[in-house]
Amino acid sequence: MAGMLVKDIREERQGEAYAPFANDPNSYSKKFYIESYGCQMNFSDSEIVASILNAEGFGATKNYEEANLVFLNTCSIREKAEQTVRHRLQAFRKVKEQRPGMLIGVLGCMAERLKAKFLEEEKLVDIVVGPDAYRSLPGLIEEAEGGQKSVNVLLSREETYADISPVRLDSNGVTAFVSIMRGCNNMCTFCVVPFTRGRERSRDAVSILAECQQLVDQGFKEVTLLGQNVDSYHFQEADSQPITFAKLLEMVAGISPMLRVRFSTSHPKDITDDVLEAMARHHNICKYIHLPVQSGNTRVLQLMNRTYTREWYLNKVKRIREYMPNCGLSTDVISGFCTESEADHQDTLSLMDLCRFDMAYMFSYSDRPGTLAARRYEDDVPEETKKRRLEEIIKLQNKHSLESYRADIGKEFEVLIEATSKRSDAHWSGRNSQNKVVVFPKENRTLKKGDYVHVRILDATSATLLGEMI
Repeated sequence: MAGMLVKDIREERQGEAYAPFANDPNSYSKKFYIESYGCQMNFSDSEIVASILNAEGFGATKNYEEANLVFLNTCSIREKAEQTVRHRLQAFRKVKEQRPGMLIGVLGCMAERLKAKFLEEEKLVDIVVGPDAYRSLPGLIEEAEGGQKSVNVLLSREETYADISPVRLDSNGVTAFVSIMRGCNNMCTFCVVPFTRGRERSRDAVSILAECQQLVDQGFKEVTLLGQNVDSYHFQEADSQPITFAKLLEMVAGISPMLRVRFSTSHPKDITDDVLEAMARHHNICKYIHLPVQSGNTRVLQLMNRTYTREWYLNKVKRIREYMPNCGLSTDVISGFCTESEADHQDTLSLMDLCRFDMAYMFSYSDRPGTLAARRYEDDVPEETKKRRLEEIIKLQNKHSLESYRADIGKEFEVLIEATSKRSDAHWSGRNSQNKVVVFPKENRTLKKGDYVHVRILDATSATLLGEMI
């Protein structure tokens, strides 16, 4: 079924143009600059914005000092992320003083959270645009050029940008993000995403497969399917069978055996055996899952409204490893959530010991205005306690990461070459199926980015595998 659908979609979309890279900025009279913060979805959204701006006659530049438009695509998940944006705006202020015609805009989740208040708080901001309003940018820019501050933060139940061809900013020509859905229905009490990105809506499978096919035609070798919760993807045309995330995975994998397929992010309550079966069955669906746990204590998980227990999560990890013993696994962990006790914290450490994650994103709890936790609970864990617990989490994860990477010494992996190593021009850098970075000498072989090679691992750090080509 998947193969037939891929064929049908290829035929339906023949002749449609998808621009893979930003056009030469020198061919444009006006230039734009975008900085992106936060999740991969924000970086994907910036590529949508770039496509819209290209159509309006703006070419991309990597130097904000020469840009007519400067945009920050922002994240509100933690206070630190918002402070970073404010610091960058201060740097832009100095340039704007010398170039009065420059327009500065804020995109994304921080724009959605603060809305018009942004114009009052940050006097240098000319445009404020939420994640569902990027199509309105041409009109907002025109208003701002006329001296009128512009805001559009309306959320949509339908918007997916499915018909807009992303401009691949800073692309390595090998890997690309493909958005499959927007928004989130999981009302985790600590999270701003449902308020800044709206409700879940899935992009149509036809446009997803067409974009992936075009990327293959342009030489890309890996796509990452993106969504706040990809496992809840669901699309159905009238009088047709529903397409679940498991089916979509297989359809994308069926485009080409040379195309690697990744996805992010999964929710423990939604990832199904069908997804695990698809991953295990297809060589080119990468054996890696990012599965945020947040806490190892059931009571805290209930306060977070994560809708699963400690035991449920551990059973899900067990199920993943039954299907794929070699599957890479990473997670998110929050220290110091409201009312978290020392015993609760120890539960998180013990869960980490049981799961042995390859990698984790680890943060102390940040009380975000507008979230359910901010309205319902007191942020009662002292900052020094949060910091100490976070340090213990980081120390334990570093130990697990080093053990995981060292366990690969002597093994052989298929590695997709993505770039020259940042530390040495004489080495290639790529990733294996488990999402681990592998660095190895170029030797004198005729290889290039996008080639697959087999590498034997000789040594390891807590974040990198070091090897040699076989």
